[in-house]
Amino acid sequence: MTLHRPETLDAALALLAEGGGVVLAGGTDVYPGLRAAPPPARMIDVSAVAGLRGIARVDEGWRIGAATTWTDVVRADLPALFDGLKLAAREVGSVQIQNTGTVAGNLCNASPAADGVPALMALDAEVELTGPSGARRVPLSAFIQGVRKVDLAAGELMTAIYVHDAPGCGAFRKLGARRYLVISIAMVSAVVHADGGRIVRARIAVGSCSPVARRLVDLETALVGAALGDVGGIVGEARLDALTPIDDVRASAVFRMDAVRTLVRRTLLDAVEKTDVA
Repeated sequence: MTLHRPETLDAALALLAEGGGVVLAGGTDVYPGLRAAPPPARMIDVSAVAGLRGIARVDEGWRIGAATTWTDVVRADLPALFDGLKLAAREVGSVQIQNTGTVAGNLCNASPAADGVPALMALDAEVELTGPSGARRVPLSAFIQGVRKVDLAAGELMTAIYVHDAPGCGAFRKLGARRYLVISIAMVSAVVHADGGRIVRARIAVGSCSPVARRLVDLETALVGAALGDVGGIVGEARLDALTPIDDVRASAVFRMDAVRTLVRRTLLDAVEKTDVA
């Protein structure tokens, strides 16, 4: 195996254009994914590429570099809008994994149980993909197309994640068989903007209950204008048709559907409690 470690984006893209290279950043998904298979002929380590790591304020909101680690997210000085993402970052494996694993890696791996995906979906995140034809942006909800399937063309590299400024507070909850170091049974992230005791906007995303994390758009619509005290009742009556949980070794589909309703209610209430209400 040949390991390349380019220091510029142009050099990384040139290596990708040659074909046959596996992109490596933190490696926390790449190496376990090899299992007993032989290593690829070429790996392209992008962790040294200038500009790929870090979180910065930009005109439209916030830019998260693709090689930003989950520890970087936890330590970043970000508004309450990102509280859900910070909570999700603390659930990405062990501290050692958080120190090494990258935001883009979590997204490109496209696991139904990826902790970062619901939190970024609730933030209406977009991903920036750069390749031979230049850069393009895709909503995260469109980028992840299925289990281990993403909208990434040959020669393209995820270079950043963008989140637009918006009022509101974020929250995140995860249910697993134990408290730490566990693949989720279900997880929920929400961002809520409330004013005058009523919800102005809510964004809710659920993971581990469908092949791809899903926004609960119908519930989001039902919550607009609702009094904060009515949130629990609205969630209790909501249809969650966007979700298609399965039976597996961690939980049954019936249990997941029941548990996720409780998680949604508690996550929304977490966000509401932190929201400045006029």
